[in-house]
Amino acid sequence: MTQKRTWLSLGAVVLVVNALQWVISEAVTAGAWKSPSYRYAYNYISDLGVPDCGVEFQGRDICSPSHDVMNTSFMAQGILFAIGVLLLARMLEGRTRRIVSVLAVAHGVGFVMVGIFHGSPDGASYVLALHLVGALIGIVCANTVVIMAGRIKSLDLPKPYRVFSVTVGVLGLVSELGVGISTSTAGAFERGGVYSWLLWSVVTGVLLLARNLRRPAVVENALV
Repeated sequence: MTQKRTWLSLGAVVLVVNALQWVISEAVTAGAWKSPSYRYAYNYISDLGVPDCGVEFQGRDICSPSHDVMNTSFMAQGILFAIGVLLLARMLEGRTRRIVSVLAVAHGVGFVMVGIFHGSPDGASYVLALHLVGALIGIVCANTVVIMAGRIKSLDLPKPYRVFSVTVGVLGLVSELGVGISTSTAGAFERGGVYSWLLWSVVTGVLLLARNLRRPAVVENALV
């Protein structure tokens, strides 16, 4: 196996593992809510990481007994996504590689901030502000990476994948804009902005692994 294929395979595995750990951690943390029950379409993802139980924020009653699980997942997600993208970025050259790398690192920093600074109304006001800034950076940067991936030929994936990548990234950004439309669906719109890059991570990782196992061709550095 060539060095390039090794980096691609490793990056692919990291991206898939990252998406799986998020989905599992989210389900476990949401399942720990007893009263009130957690609702995916209504509650924000950040509600799962709030350490204060029995507080009310923007009309939502918050109590997440397993908040440590989700906060750990937030930070792990940021780091793993950044690592996975940086490994794939080794296939790129010049400005494209620099831009993708910066976006990946910024996303990682953003989600480490999300895990450290909780989305809670209690405590110092700067904590919530840092949480929101970190989330915004992370969401925008990840979806931008997804869109850019659809324009990069050096991953040597078929055209339908490139269309999928651009589409899911754009939909992720658009979905995030809809968070403020209705309090009853805010959680659903927020998840549209997050699940976009998690879905992309799984699809990209699986396709790269399948391609590398299927044929030993060396991937050439060819950019759009």
